[in-house]
Amino acid sequence: MPRPRPRITGRPVVITGAASGIGRGLAVRLAGLGSPVAIADVDEAGLEKTAASLSGPVLTRVLDVRDAAEVLRFADEVRSWLPASLAAVFNNAGVAVASTVLDAVPEDDQWLHDINFHGVVNGTRAFLPLLAEQDQGVIVNTSSVFGLVGMPYQSAYCAAKFAVRGFTDALRQELRGTGVRAVTVHPGGITTNIVHNARIRKDPEGLGRTKEQMAAQFEAITMTSPDKAAEIIHRGVERGKARILVGPDAYLFDALARIAPTHYFSLISLVQTRPRAGGKENS
Repeated sequence: MPRPRPRITGRPVVITGAASGIGRGLAVRLAGLGSPVAIADVDEAGLEKTAASLSGPVLTRVLDVRDAAEVLRFADEVRSWLPASLAAVFNNAGVAVASTVLDAVPEDDQWLHDINFHGVVNGTRAFLPLLAEQDQGVIVNTSSVFGLVGMPYQSAYCAAKFAVRGFTDALRQELRGTGVRAVTVHPGGITTNIVHNARIRKDPEGLGRTKEQMAAQFEAITMTSPDKAAEIIHRGVERGKARILVGPDAYLFDALARIAPTHYFSLISLVQTRPRAGGKENS
């Protein structure tokens, strides 16, 4: 018989990458529904802004998820702070790099891998013992649609997000028969600051665009607001999903990866050149 699945709504949660974007959206949504939230980010100003927007119990920690020892100390702090059993850990911190493989700067790729993959691993390893001790809870790791398909100029990002997917899928199988679950999240285009904060040495397509111009073009094609993404993720976790696709473009990427596993990029390019009706969702 399958075990009953406790809801996370109203129960304590941990969220990394909470200074902006999806992380802030999750913090605002869950705190608004009565959850005590422990939020962390390397961006102190953004973290303080998130904390100021929340109601109810909040623990804030300026945290670099690349530092495994610091993440372990944060987990100890959370354990002491918890007003009840921990319901979920959202390993959500992430950054971007845009480059061809030919022109890639190894230090930039390592920076990304240390945050996007090793940060997820650090968060999982730090909080999994607590969840295992409780024999309940959810590890929610943010991958991407770029963890479903490989895209040009995103080799480092794709590699990290595929790694998150594989790591979390393996963990899910290890947790069979326990009260702890592992969930992968695959967002499509979300209107966040990720391109503004990315490391981009030059336009990888050779078009001479500035980072600001590239960020504006990215925002023009995003389909989902951070608040809507948070709603989709929250509902997916509550429904017991093992994999959560976020946004209509995520479903498209997933379908094309299955239908045309070696030719999906040509099809995606065709779709992206067509005018899109309706515009972006509002935050």
